Amino acid sequence: MKKVILIGDSIRMGYDKYVKEALDGVAEVWYPDDNCQYAENVLRFVHEWIEKSGFGADVDLIHWNAGLWDCLELFGDEPLTTIDYYKNAIGRIYKRIRMVCPNAKIVFATSTSVNEAMARPEFFRHNSVIKEYNQAAIEVLSDTDAIINDLWSLSCTFPDSYHSDFVHYYTPEGTEHLGGKVLSVICSELNISAKDVNIENFEPEKYSKENIGF
Repeated sequence: MKKVILIGDSIRMGYDKYVKEALDGVAEVWYPDDNCQYAENVLRFVHEWIEKSGFGADVDLIHWNAGLWDCLELFGDEPLTTIDYYKNAIGRIYKRIRMVCPNAKIVFATSTSVNEAMARPEFFRHNSVIKEYNQAAIEVLSDTDAIINDLWSLSCTFPDSYHSDFVHYYTPEGTEHLGGKVLSVICSELNISAKDVNIENFEPEKYSKENIGF
């Protein structure tokens, strides 16, 4: 059976169980309880998260993202992570994953768009900044064998009703469409098929509000 690890921020926390259920019987899917947050945090803990999966060196695919926390602008200040530091961290995360999982396919998911009209001015993200950081990450990874899952472009097509708040897509439609895009990449790369998940009866992981954050 294939072995898949999902690593990422609270966007991942909205589709992780959906992906796991869809791949039940064809792939073991593991993800940390943590909101993986900043790129720096992923760099610090990614090898420990992989070790906690119990999969060892036989991981087939790792799907990961980092960026929305790096783009966060508090009280009108600049993004928490400079773009140069972000680029450096993305490259080092890739190298860390490749070192721990030498045979895995590595998929990087771009950060999703936000609904700026719903955001609080003291806790803000600009889509123009998110797009810039996404492009920077893609540029860094262009010299590697990383596969890009463009969740940014997909999320830009979503109506406001897919949003559960200004950042997340914890609605049935948002979960189904983001989860479906993640599944399509995983299944294509591993040559496996996902089963349908009844979104009406689907129950996501019960993450706490404190864990999810924004």
